[in-house]
Amino acid sequence: MLFVEYPKCTTCQKAKKWLTEQGIAFECRHIVENHPTVEELKQWHQMSGLPLKRFFNTSGMKYKELGLKDKLPQMTEEEQYELLATDGMLVKRPLLVGNDFAVPGFREKEWEEKLNS
Repeated sequence: MLFVEYPKCTTCQKAKKWLTEQGIAFECRHIVENHPTVEELKQWHQMSGLPLKRFFNTSGMKYKELGLKDKLPQMTEEEQYELLATDGMLVKRPLLVGNDFAVPGFREKEWEEKLNS
């Protein structure tokens, strides 16, 4: 399992602790030092079954600086993937990626459901 994180993020720390407590093995990846590629983002988005907007860190400073709240609706999916791939801080974290699923953000109940299915 891949755990994409920003180590200073408190939600990431909480999620990591939760995974460890569940006895789940995972590999960590620093989202800023090794940000997702367009190909990875497309694959994870498809596996998630969620709207692409869920992959954006909408509460992040970078999102607000770029005025993405107003720009995203006018952008194509391809443009959104390209933008997400430019900066790890734009991507919602933590991101848990399994063989057949990807879940952006940490919601304990949602992660439990994915891991138990």
